[in-house]
Amino acid sequence: AVVSTQSTGGGDRYKFSRRPIIPFLQQVPPDVLLQTTRVDPLMPPTEQQQSHPPTPRTWSVGVQTIYRESGAQTEPYTPEYVTEKGTIPELLTLASLSYNRGLPAGLAEVEMIERAREKRTWEQSMPGLDDLNNLPKRRAMMEELERKEWVIREKEIEKLQQVRLQVLKQILDKRENDNNKTNTERLNAIWSKKQVTKEGKFKKMRMENIKSLRKLTEKRENVEGKLSRRDVVNDYSSFASQVYAPQTRVGVFLDRGSELYNVKNRYLNTYEGLLELESFLPDYVTQPRIKIPSLATGKGGAQKRFKKRQRELEDTAELIRVEKEAQFEVKAPPRFLQKVVRPPPRPPTPSVEVPSEEEENRDLAVIFLQQILRGRAVQNMMQEGKEKRMELIDELRSTEALKPEEEKIIKEQKKEARGTQRKQRMMQHKNELAHEILEGMAGRSVGQMADFLSKELVRLQEEQRIHAFALLAERKRRMQEAEESGWRQVEERRRLEEDEIWRQMVNCHQGTMDSYLEEIITRSVSKTADEQARAEIHAKAEKINEIAYDIESRRDRLQSEDIVAALVYSFLLPEVEKETLREEVKKEQRRHILAAHSVIHGQSAEIERERSSSSGTGPES
Repeated sequence: AVVSTQSTGGGDRYKFSRRPIIPFLQQVPPDVLLQTTRVDPLMPPTEQQQSHPPTPRTWSVGVQTIYRESGAQTEPYTPEYVTEKGTIPELLTLASLSYNRGLPAGLAEVEMIERAREKRTWEQSMPGLDDLNNLPKRRAMMEELERKEWVIREKEIEKLQQVRLQVLKQILDKRENDNNKTNTERLNAIWSKKQVTKEGKFKKMRMENIKSLRKLTEKRENVEGKLSRRDVVNDYSSFASQVYAPQTRVGVFLDRGSELYNVKNRYLNTYEGLLELESFLPDYVTQPRIKIPSLATGKGGAQKRFKKRQRELEDTAELIRVEKEAQFEVKAPPRFLQKVVRPPPRPPTPSVEVPSEEEENRDLAVIFLQQILRGRAVQNMMQEGKEKRMELIDELRSTEALKPEEEKIIKEQKKEARGTQRKQRMMQHKNELAHEILEGMAGRSVGQMADFLSKELVRLQEEQRIHAFALLAERKRRMQEAEESGWRQVEERRRLEEDEIWRQMVNCHQGTMDSYLEEIITRSVSKTADEQARAEIHAKAEKINEIAYDIESRRDRLQSEDIVAALVYSFLLPEVEKETLREEVKKEQRRHILAAHSVIHGQSAEIERERSSSSGTGPES
């Protein structure tokens, strides 16, 4: 059995509400509304009543809205119509208008309808063609009407031109916005490229700065420039040294040559090799057999702890299941019982004070006066509607109230009117022919003149456009020439710079080559001269040695003393003479220096004396 749960809100709210009992056309709202009884006094007793089916819980109720059926249609319906013979209703003049094509009528349609009414009034007031004296008046009226139509047409043309100018202005604004957007995007792209270039330069400058700082730090650590040996103990004791953490900038790449250590084996790189390798493995590797130890045979507190944890988990699962069932539990309805809907008890009848006769008469008079005013208001509304639709009422009366005698009179009047109309049409046809001939002649001359003027205007416009194109082409050519001249100057300047660079490089290389050759030649010359001088010195030394040895072998004591005396005379005495000469020169120079000092100090003392004397006599003067 499925039991539907109902709530006092949402979709079941209507089951707990009752429609109010309001009397029909109640003019004065009552103070208290009593609920009517559910028991009909004319019904037979309960014992004689027949059983009826139970009242359904829901039923359909029709309502009336404030919207018409035409408000829900996509396009209003236009019924067929039939007009009386000889009548042309005013509504048929609007047959060309339809929904979304002039209807609903706007300001332009209302102006058109008013102009059509004025034109029909003017046609009715125009004099006939049977009197020749009225022809000038008729021509003047036609000219006036034509002038008015031209004025209206010019206003319409001005409106169209204003609309076109507005559209053109919007198109130009859109094009300007698109151009601005394109320029902005282009500038943003250029700015982004410049930013990337700037970031690259900044990064390069930062790297150069770091490199320079590193070099300066290293130079500062070793100011004297002494070479120090590597301390192996410190390198291996510090984990931040180059031994454990080598730096890439020093030239150490840890992953260089790592491909040499890759294992290339057929058993590991191919599927067939893997199958073959797997075939060599025993079964217990690919099919492991695990035996789960049983706790039943265990001894000690492990089995007790396991059973206790198992009971706790079972109790927790049981509590969760009971809470879920209690949350979604649906009470089963009684099987043989049905709910008896009892009407609510009637509220106690309120007591109302009985009003006096004067108050009751006054209330009745006020009610009667309200009824009169409301009826008069309804009459006024009907009269206003009648006055607004008087033309339609008159038209309906004229079409519905015709009698047979009046119809005969109207037929005779129609025959006479048709005869006069036929004559008027003949005269009008002749006048129109003559007017058409004159208008054709004037139209041809005016058309030829307008054609000439339009062609001349087109020619002038084309000439101006061609002139503008020529000016634009000339301006573009000058701009291109200026750009090309700028490019040419830049190219010539770059070529001169490259030539000068090449010349300087060639001169540098030539000078370097000359200096290199000169240095080689100088070194070779100096080396050759050195070798020759050494050879000559060796030869002379050998000769001198031979002579000295020969003299030494032949000399006696006196000759040795003479040699010693000559050496003393040639070495010691010249040195003593040099010292005495230096002392004399110093004495002479000291004498001149003392004289110069005395002169300078004497002059400075006189100057100070004069300055002090002048400063002392200054304030008195």
